[in-house]
Amino acid sequence: MRRCPAARTEALIREHEKRMRKTIRFDAIRDLLGAEPPDLPKYASILINLANQFAQGTRPHVVGQMTDLIQEFPGRTLQEWRAWYAQRHPSALDEAADRIWRMLSRMKEAVAAIDQDMVRRWAEDVVIVKTFIGLKFHEAILHEVAKARGADYRPAEAGEECKGIDGFIGGKPVSIKPASYKAIGALPESIESEIIYYEKKKDGLVIEFEG
Repeated sequence: MRRCPAARTEALIREHEKRMRKTIRFDAIRDLLGAEPPDLPKYASILINLANQFAQGTRPHVVGQMTDLIQEFPGRTLQEWRAWYAQRHPSALDEAADRIWRMLSRMKEAVAAIDQDMVRRWAEDVVIVKTFIGLKFHEAILHEVAKARGADYRPAEAGEECKGIDGFIGGKPVSIKPASYKAIGALPESIESEIIYYEKKKDGLVIEFEG
């Protein structure tokens, strides 16, 4: 007797609910493969990893495309993999280490030059300044669009914000929304003003507006 789609779906759901879920830690995989972790002082791995991000010591152009290489590898053991890789990229690990070490050396010089007052200034910039910039960037957008149009601008007042207005450019109301707003469509609020879109990037804001 053939099951109907609904019955089959319910059966699959019940079967899925019976299955166990378990996490295998990488430490356990290391033990299984007999791969001892490198003997490093506390925090050393974090610092080396950070230096590597800047030095790009383990990028494919230095050490090869690892996902492809591991698929090509015909052996089974860690020792076989180490020897197989060394034959194909004999100088890659030395180059990676040299790149990272040079970056670490520059970082050590920078650390030596840092004092507590410098850390205090850095903390204030992150906690006070960047937080304010991150939350109060609407006026910067209004200023930039107004400059492009050769017009004046002003931020919205409390009563105007309740209507979905973020400011006025050349006397006309505008609303400032994230670029994701375009994908989800109109919100329940009714916005009749022009919409300026923005997208946060690592180094600033990308804004989109009518010319």
